[in-house]
Amino acid sequence: MTYRIEALPLAPFTPYFAMSDKDLAAVGARRWVADAPGRAPCRVSLRDADAGEALVLVNHAHLTDPTSPYRASGPIFVRESAVEQAPITGPAPEMLTKRPLSLRLYDRRNMMIEGLVIDGADLDARLAEAFDHPALDQVHIHFAPRGCYLARACRIEAPLP
Repeated sequence: MTYRIEALPLAPFTPYFAMSDKDLAAVGARRWVADAPGRAPCRVSLRDADAGEALVLVNHAHLTDPTSPYRASGPIFVRESAVEQAPITGPAPEMLTKRPLSLRLYDRRNMMIEGLVIDGADLDARLAEAFDHPALDQVHIHFAPRGCYLARACRIEAPLP
């Protein structure tokens, strides 16, 4: 395996859970209750919220390099009961594989090499293929229909001999 899939860390989002609805609105966030399974993918636990589960919907900057024209942010869900997912070296979690995905491939300078739309069931194969490209550093995985950031895949460097 030449890559790992990384969830977002929990710590930056925990302050939102204690905020009032008014305070959340003041920072452009919202409290959300999942209305059906599979409709609110948590970016910290890399699993879908169950119906009735509480989340926050907040804007998150996922490519923050000020020198890149591809700086990006967008809305994400974080489950209030989320447990941080450790990096995954395969296979990809079901939350990713059951959705149509957009992959945005970046080099070490955070310049986009390629953009792809794929069936989530093909994610592991497409990531393995993409990381064959020597200039590829990371892949941002998005939900294709809405464009929301889901997770990222990073190259695992081979150990030195």
